[in-house]
Amino acid sequence: MKLTQLDAKPTPTNPADKPVIIRTLGLIKSYGRGDATTYALRGVDAAIFRGEFIAVLGPSGSGKSTFFNMIGALDSPSQGRILIDEVDVAQLSAVELAFLRCRKIGYIFQSYNLIRYMTALENVTVPMAFAGVAPEEARRRGLDLLDLVGLKERWFHRPIEMSGGQQQRVAIARSMCNQPRILLCDEPTANLDLKTGAEVLNILVRINKERKVTIVCATHDHRLLNICDRIMWIRDGKVERVEERANVKVTIGRIGGEA
Repeated sequence: MKLTQLDAKPTPTNPADKPVIIRTLGLIKSYGRGDATTYALRGVDAAIFRGEFIAVLGPSGSGKSTFFNMIGALDSPSQGRILIDEVDVAQLSAVELAFLRCRKIGYIFQSYNLIRYMTALENVTVPMAFAGVAPEEARRRGLDLLDLVGLKERWFHRPIEMSGGQQQRVAIARSMCNQPRILLCDEPTANLDLKTGAEVLNILVRINKERKVTIVCATHDHRLLNICDRIMWIRDGKVERVEERANVKVTIGRIGGEA
């Protein structure tokens, strides 16, 4: 699948026809106390629709990664609520929270986070053990996912034997191992060259379109504008605006109302 041209605008999403899969209400994340308090998020209200591909853009320190950690249940807010499929994450028990992280949400990080002494297949199948998947089914599913990312023939290679792009593709396969409904990507192309980054984005498009997985991608990579449905702009810990990709004007050196 090829990336669309920058001026080839996708069909706008229709929120009225899409249920909300992630919702945040008055989300605040602060550190410290009193005069020493600093805010990473300052009251974020957001709705992400099932099956969409949303890019979260903003400068360094804007709160993108903090927002990512909040909606991925990797960290707890200081105030506010996070709802996944309209279930308040704060009300979940430790077991229910572990189930959410293991079965409903997949994670892709900038630094790959592969286990260096394990093969590609072993890295992909490790989370399946925690989900109670039988070994034979885990192997079958793992090879299928490595085939999805173009690495089925390298299932026995370890991270040290793979390029950065190949490692990130293994990480993508691992993120899909328990058939999540949501895929959270934190700067997935930041450590990759242009060509390899484009290949990774193509894989994410396939996952979104063919497997109907909701993708939230926190990034500095403006190539996401080629493939996303909506763009959320975060600045100073707040959602500055959310726009349909079709309504964003792209000019040299400037995107929409970007300063």
